[in-house]
Amino acid sequence: MPDLDDLIKAYDVRGVVPDPFSPTVARAIGAAFARVVAQAGDPVPAVVVGRDMRPSGPALVEAFADGVRGVGTDVVRIGLCSTDGLYHASGAMGLPGAMFTASHNPAEYNGIKLCHAGARPMGQDTGLAEVRELTARFLAQGVPAPAAEPGTVRDRDTLAEYATYLRGLVDLGGVRRLKVVVDAGNGMAGLTVPAVLGSAAGLAELPVDVVPLYFELDGSFPNHEANPLEPANLRDLQAAVVDHGADLGLAFDGDADRCFVVDELGAPVSPSAITALVGLREVEREKAAGGSPVVIHNLITSQVVPDLLQAAGARTVRTRVGHSFIKAEMAREGAVFGGEHSAHYYFRDFFHADTGMLAALHVLAALGGAVTPDGRPVPLSALAEAYQPYVASGEVNSRVADVPAARERVVEAYVRREGGGPVTVDELDGLTVSHWDHHPRWWFNLRASNTEPLLRLNVEAADEDIMIKVRDDVLALVRQGQE
Repeated sequence: MPDLDDLIKAYDVRGVVPDPFSPTVARAIGAAFARVVAQAGDPVPAVVVGRDMRPSGPALVEAFADGVRGVGTDVVRIGLCSTDGLYHASGAMGLPGAMFTASHNPAEYNGIKLCHAGARPMGQDTGLAEVRELTARFLAQGVPAPAAEPGTVRDRDTLAEYATYLRGLVDLGGVRRLKVVVDAGNGMAGLTVPAVLGSAAGLAELPVDVVPLYFELDGSFPNHEANPLEPANLRDLQAAVVDHGADLGLAFDGDADRCFVVDELGAPVSPSAITALVGLREVEREKAAGGSPVVIHNLITSQVVPDLLQAAGARTVRTRVGHSFIKAEMAREGAVFGGEHSAHYYFRDFFHADTGMLAALHVLAALGGAVTPDGRPVPLSALAEAYQPYVASGEVNSRVADVPAARERVVEAYVRREGGGPVTVDELDGLTVSHWDHHPRWWFNLRASNTEPLLRLNVEAADEDIMIKVRDDVLALVRQGQE
């Protein structure tokens, strides 16, 4: 009996194949998922299922589909796809969905991202706890006998529909021709980029020349981890952008739902800057349509996000870190856009779900249309500068023996004694201390990991010296007494 608490987590299923994540477990999860989504509303006609390029995917999908069919529900298999491709299929078909992927995890892992019909998220509080409970029962007592009329399985290719849908949201027709290096990391962007930015799905050519890097689908990740959040995994892209004289570079993670951007000099553009850039485009479009734009951002995005978006006439809503919180707020607020500093970007017009490819199209459109007053093209480094006025530490992790005690030392120094002067404090997600309304301007967030004895620190300030001082002072408190 596998430890399902460790396998079926707060937001998705994730584990090593085949122990604990075996076809037997996948079959039980399939039966449980079909039961849970059916109980959440009207009877569900089918479940749409996709997978990434991991070698373990086909057997797990087959087992999951057997579980779904066994309780009388049909299955629509869309085969190889990105996670946002699965969200598109779920949204367009109005069906609950299951995406088999372990995102950026190593090759021995696989997992499932589950969603309700219309790409609505399924997390701990929105059905996943029930899936875990029912899966445990099925594994202990046996998966229910096949229904009198088991469900059917049919295959459907949705790649061209996905590409057409995205292109309909951002017009690249009038932009200058751009050269872009794309690092797919041997992940699913190797399938989706040629379809969306090229003509592989039968669509018309765009004014974009793609230089491919690691487009071969290979779940063993032979070149580097498909995790662009780690700086080492961007080095090949950065070098290729400079070598090819490209206008920009794009890096996608394994399931291609996150997109990272580097400028023509090979320098990374902060995901917060991309949130501000794309957010402003969506705000202006919403205002032009007579709407009152709302934008969601999590609490570790740069202060530039609310600064610029509020100045543009949007209302901004700050949330906890994590896609389920962003998606829930997107739906609750009717937000036009949402962004996280982890490079997840969410769009109302994409079923309130996240899609790195749509964010990439916005960046291409913004760069391709940016010109100086005398008509010269603006490079991405200059365009991005306006969206990166502050200095951030990035996330710094500290392994500590006693997380509560370390946090208490920081509270004592910065809250009770106001070590940096008058501050505002909130505990929406961890501890956020802000001195932004006074000089010198800085803020930090200190969050505990849900799974490890780690404290995660993010610091931002108006200048580098202040950021370094606050970062080092907080880290000294956190790591006090550690070897």
